[in-house]
Amino acid sequence: MEEALLLIMLGIMVVVMGIQITARYVFASSLSWSEEITRFLFICSGFLSASYCIKKSLSVKIDQLVNMLPGRGVHIFRLISYSIQLVFFSYLIPFAWKYVMSGIESGQLSPACGIPMYVIQSFTVISFVLCVIRLIQKWLYRLQIILGEREEKEED
Repeated sequence: MEEALLLIMLGIMVVVMGIQITARYVFASSLSWSEEITRFLFICSGFLSASYCIKKSLSVKIDQLVNMLPGRGVHIFRLISYSIQLVFFSYLIPFAWKYVMSGIESGQLSPACGIPMYVIQSFTVISFVLCVIRLIQKWLYRLQIILGEREEKEED
């Protein structure tokens, strides 16, 4: 799901900026809304990419020490790592929710497009909830490996 949304957002950003460049250099006219839309799509895709990176295990990490652990040590260490991340993202959800609620209460609109700012701000909540879901999936997967109920795939 995240990958499809990220590809759609990237495609829209490319099209919108292509239109902006064409309008600016061919027609000598600038569009007021294009940079704002692109900025919002970039922000939203940045938040969504967090859960995508968790899903695909693409986070920045140093595996040399972890991979030297014997037997199930690697899996136990990763389970601990997922637990810490799970606590972190779970901790962020209520604060992100308050942020969105304050955006709704303020009624603030974006300057060029008139988009309610809470729509953009809601991607924080969506992202953190998706991160929690992905971490629970990874956590359960590691637990099954530790308990011997599942074999580890090469990509994980």
